[in-house]
Amino acid sequence: MRYPFWRIGVFIAASIWPLLWLYQAWIFALGPDPGKILVDRLGLGTLILLLVTLCMTPLQRLTGWPGWIAVRRQLGLWCFAYVVLHMTAYAIFILGLDWGQLGVELRKRPYIIVGSIAFLCLFALAVTSNRYSQRRLGARWKKLHRLVYGVLGLGLLHFLWIVRADLKEWAVYAAIGCFLVVLRLPPVARRIPRLMSKKRVSVTKV
Repeated sequence: MRYPFWRIGVFIAASIWPLLWLYQAWIFALGPDPGKILVDRLGLGTLILLLVTLCMTPLQRLTGWPGWIAVRRQLGLWCFAYVVLHMTAYAIFILGLDWGQLGVELRKRPYIIVGSIAFLCLFALAVTSNRYSQRRLGARWKKLHRLVYGVLGLGLLHFLWIVRADLKEWAVYAAIGCFLVVLRLPPVARRIPRLMSKKRVSVTKV
């Protein structure tokens, strides 16, 4: 069975950025504090991947192509991979692997606690993203995976806490997140397929 080309494309697109950033950090192309920039970029990459992942279900409803759901799972796993890299880079470049410093960091920067809670939620989603977990959990699987909206809220709060001085970029991501949440509300979600079917009928008549 041939591996779908679009899955290879997602893999390349998602994997190339951490490698590029790591190379830039290695050659000190990220400024005087490349470790911190690398941590920030991996964190922002996690948030962007989470938003892109949440786009998949509305796209599936709009187009009717079931492949979006497979893309959603792959992107979700990459989102988890990015947050693991984000926390690993934080431990290496910010803490210097000095775990005694972690308590000081938590007192000075409580947004780290918010990010850690989001990480634990993403971990639960990642380990249950397989078909075995879907069969095992049954109806509870969908309830568990609604945690993704909690992760989105925690991620935005974490980001807001970091960029308090400049809210323009944060507002863009927050607006996109709110829009995607609205699209998942039952009254709105039910209307999307109806609107698309009406549009297809009108196009056919023309």
